[in-house]
Amino acid sequence: MAEPWAIERERKIRSCLLLAALIVLAAVLAALGPPALQRTVTEAIINLVVVLGMFIFVGNSGVLSFGHIAFMAVAGYSSAIMTIPPAKKAVLLKLPPSLEALQLPVGAAALIAAALTGLFALVVGAPIMRLKGIALPMATFGVLMVVHVVTANWQEVTGGRQALVGLPVYVNLWVALGAVLVTLAVAAAYKGSRRGLLLQCARENEVAATASGIDPARERLLAFVISAVFVGLGGVLFAHFIGTVTANTFYLNITFTTLAMLVVGGMRSLTGAVVGVAVVSTVSEIFRTIEKGVSIGDLTLSAPPGLQEIALALMMLLILIFRPQGLVGDFELDWPKWGRRKSAPAEPATTDQRVHGS
Repeated sequence: MAEPWAIERERKIRSCLLLAALIVLAAVLAALGPPALQRTVTEAIINLVVVLGMFIFVGNSGVLSFGHIAFMAVAGYSSAIMTIPPAKKAVLLKLPPSLEALQLPVGAAALIAAALTGLFALVVGAPIMRLKGIALPMATFGVLMVVHVVTANWQEVTGGRQALVGLPVYVNLWVALGAVLVTLAVAAAYKGSRRGLLLQCARENEVAATASGIDPARERLLAFVISAVFVGLGGVLFAHFIGTVTANTFYLNITFTTLAMLVVGGMRSLTGAVVGVAVVSTVSEIFRTIEKGVSIGDLTLSAPPGLQEIALALMMLLILIFRPQGLVGDFELDWPKWGRRKSAPAEPATTDQRVHGS
C-alpha cells in the first residue's frame, strides 16, 4: 500500500491537472465567443496569475499581504521602460542615454522585469519577514504606499501621474493562458515541496515549528520572493494588455479586488484561488453591466457608479462572517470517486509526515 504522503502528492497532481483543464476549457469557450467576452476572460486570467502568485506566500504562510500589488507596479514599469520605442521614451521620460536607447524583445523584457521584482522583494522582505503579528501585514501595506508614491512622483522615470503610453500590446487570451498554466504549476509544486510544507508547519504553529528547527522568517522570505516574481509577471501581462500604465493602475482598486478573490475562494487552496477569481470576476462583470445600463424596451435602467465596489465589499464581508475559511476552504479538486478501484482506506498524511516523507 502506498505511503500516505505519496497518496497526498498524487492527489495534488490530479488537482493541478484538473484545474489546468478547467482553465483551458474556459479559454477555449471564450475564444469561440465575441471579442468583448475574450477580453473579459483574458483580464480574469491575468488576475488569476496575480492571485496564484499571492497564494504562494499568503496561502502557505497564513500571513495576509496588502503590498503584493507593489510588485505588479515594479514589473509593469520595468517592462514598459525596456519595451517602449526610444523615440517615445525621449518625449515621455528623461532617462539616462543607455536606458533611453534600450528596447528589448517583449519576452526578454518580461523575464528581466520578473527577476528584478524578485530582487526587490528579497531586499524589502528580508527585514519585514522577521516581524510578527499585525506588524507584518501592515509593513507590506507600507511597501505598497512607498512604491505608489515613488511611481506617482518620479517624473523622469515613470512619467509621474501622467499615463505612460506606447507599450507594445502583445498579451492576448493565449499568452495569458500560457502564463497562468506556468504559475499554477509552480504554485502547486511549491505547495507540495519540502520548503512549502515547512512554511505550512510554521503557519499552523510557529512556536512548535521553531522548536523543531524551522526558521519561519527564512521560509516566509523564500515564499515572498517566489510570490513576488509571479505577481510581477501578472503586472507585466496587465501593462501589455491595456497598453498604458499609470501610478493608480497598481494601487488600491486592484489590491482590494485581488484580495477579495483570494479571501472569497479560500486562501489555503489552489482550488479556492481559481474559484475566487471566477466568482469575483463574474459578480464584477454583472454589476459593471448594471452600472452601464440595462435596456428594457425603450427604458434604460442604470445604477450609480460604485455599485460594483459595494457589491464586492458586501460579498467579502458575508464570506468573512459566515464562512471565514472561504467558499472551498482547504478543499482541492480531485477525480470523482466513482469508477476507482476500491482499496483499503489510508489515513491522510500529517504535515509533519509529508515534510519528512515518512
